[in-house]
Amino acid sequence: MTAIGKTRWAIAEGYIPSESTGPAPALTSHETMCFLNASDQDAQITITIFYEDRDPVGPYRLTVPARRTSHMRFNDLKDPEPIPRDTNYAALVESDVPVVAQHTRLDSRQAELALLSTIAFPG
Repeated sequence: MTAIGKTRWAIAEGYIPSESTGPAPALTSHETMCFLNASDQDAQITITIFYEDRDPVGPYRLTVPARRTSHMRFNDLKDPEPIPRDTNYAALVESDVPVVAQHTRLDSRQAELALLSTIAFPG
């Protein structure tokens, strides 16, 4: 298959609320990156997190197998450290093969929850 996408993606606006309503884990407030790797090679992904008031943290690492999709919650990133809740952040995503990246947020602090999804900025 032919690879599609880019090797660098930026999410300028990130925020994970500490509060949620509804059953976990489905309705836990979260941010997600969805990746499409249409190439014949596994994609090695690194994520660096930037903050307003401290140095960046990373890299967080994951693999998206060839010709597969992968959904990763920012809430689940633990190494090198968890992303703090109720804190503004941005993310730089880099891949060794072109991938398509999409960012989604579920904010369930209220019963009338909000879902936002957008394609990340390719760099």
